[in-house]
Formats: sequence, structure tokens, C-alpha cells
Amino acid sequence: MKAIVCTKYGPPDVLKMVDIETPVPDDNQVLIKVFFTTVTVADCRVRGFNVPPSFWLPAKLALGWSKPRQPVLGTELSGVVEKAGKNVRKFKAGDAVFAYPGHLCGGYAAYICLNENACIALKPKVLGFEQAAALSLGGITAWFFLEKGKVTKGEKLLIYGASGSNGTAAVQIAKYLGAEVTAVCSTGNLEMVKNLGADKVIDYTTTDFTGLGEQFDAVFDTVGKTDIAKTIRAIQPDGRYLHSVTTPMTELKIRLNLLGTDVKLVGGTYSGSIEQIEFIKKLAEEGVFKPVIDRQYSFDEMVAAHEYVDKGHKKGNVTIKVAAGPAL
Repeated sequence: MKAIVCTKYGPPDVLKMVDIETPVPDDNQVLIKVFFTTVTVADCRVRGFNVPPSFWLPAKLALGWSKPRQPVLGTELSGVVEKAGKNVRKFKAGDAVFAYPGHLCGGYAAYICLNENACIALKPKVLGFEQAAALSLGGITAWFFLEKGKVTKGEKLLIYGASGSNGTAAVQIAKYLGAEVTAVCSTGNLEMVKNLGADKVIDYTTTDFTGLGEQFDAVFDTVGKTDIAKTIRAIQPDGRYLHSVTTPMTELKIRLNLLGTDVKLVGGTYSGSIEQIEFIKKLAEEGVFKPVIDRQYSFDEMVAAHEYVDKGHKKGNVTIKVAAGPAL
């Protein structure tokens, strides 16, 4: 089968299309024919080994020394079950699904084998395969932090980086929870984010939200670019600082700045769960959450897709069409 492999750490052109053996599912696995995958910031970070110096050694040990231990990247996908192992009960051949392999990766290939108890769900009938492929990472990330941060109805929430995959999901899910959402993004994305349901939008290129004199029950930094000290002063005394890019050094800086305050840091890591992906599916089926698609590339344009995401200006999600499939 065709697959895109990361031959070594480096720029996008280290990605090469090769022929590898099609995986065979074991008794508890499903073989999925991949229709769409995505290019996320996480994929680009692994490909380029773009990690903070303080995280260099543990990242090398976790990911691989000179190249990714898992050469086929791709953290989310959609497709159809081609074959189910004899012990599989949740899925059958022909089922349309979407999945979040997460750190296991594997989405950049024509086929992937996943355990039936992995982060897989039936595709929402209201979405096509392209949008379904982009449901899981942004949706699960946003839900993980909003739930852990106990964001509730009527609270004032500021979302920084509201135009990315995590941010666009967070805006929609936060509105579902009943929060009053202030979204921060760049000039060109203001209208899009407003249309997602944000109550207020702030252009970070012209306005520093920390200088407005307003305090929020919670601030959700989806990109790791807020000024820590200033942001904490913009949070209510008993509020929460949700931060989805908490490297060890960043977490230390935040905790030092939180000394003497009652503001709580909500960070941590997540790998996705059946419960989370089923919840995201439910939100999609109810029309609450619909992934934003910025650009679609073909499978053989993977290098170009990584080059685009590397620029740091994508709106929502970038998808890769691996194979042709039905519209829904």
C-alpha cells in the first residue's frame, strides 16, 4: 500500500511516499481503508522535532532518536472498515468511521489497523468524510480542557488562538456549554470566528486583551502564546488558566506566577478515549460542532500541506484526501 513516511527529522521534504506492506488485523482489530487524514501542528512538530530545549531529551526518548519511531505520521483520520477481526463486536466491514490514533499515528497511509477499543467511532451521518477526519483532535482537545476547567453556563471565557483547529472547536463547544465567549485571533479571521458563535472578537494584532481592564472566569490558551504574567492578572481571583501547550518549562513559569493567587492552572496531557470521541460525535450529529476546513490537499501533496501548516496561519484544519470515497 501507499504511505507517507518521515525518513528523518527535518523540513517537510523529509516526507516520502513509499510502498509498504498492508497491515493485517489481529482478532481484536479493524482494518480501516483511509479516505481522509489531516496535517496538524502536532504532526509538523514531530516531523521537524520542534520541541523546547527543556523537553528535548524526554522527547527524543519518547519519539525516536534520529527519526520518528513511528515513521507514518497522522493523528486523525476517517474511512471505512475493510475487515474486522473475529473477536470484534463494535464494528463490521463497511462501517464508515473516524478515529484518533493520537501519538500512535498511522493516518498517512492507505490502510491502518486499530484495536476496536481504541479511539474510534462511527462517522456522524451529517458530515462527509473530509470533515469527519478533522473532528477528533480539535474536538477532543477542546472538550478535555473545557471539561477539566469546569467551564459552565454564564461564565466569561476568553479563548486565545480561536482560529486554529483547537480554537475553532473550543469556541463552538464553549457556546454549547453556555459560556460567554471572547475570542482572540488575527484580523483576517475575525468574521469567521464571530460566525462560529463568539460573543466578542479581539484582533491581537491591534489590541492586547490584557490591557482592557476586563477579567475572565477562565482564559483558554490554545496555542501557548499568551503573556503569562499579564494573562493571570486578567483572570478572576478564583478563576482558571487553561493551557494546552504546557511543556515542563512553561508549566514551571505559570506556577511561579500563580504563587500568591487562587487562580488554578488547567494543563496536562490527554490521549483520547472512547467516551470523548463518542461525545464529539454526538455534538457533530446535533449540529453543535462542525470542523472548519481551511484547505484540502491530495495525498501526493503532503509536503506542500506541511509547508503550509508550518507557516502557522491555518484556519481550522488542513485535510489530506488519501483515497476517493462516498460523499457521506
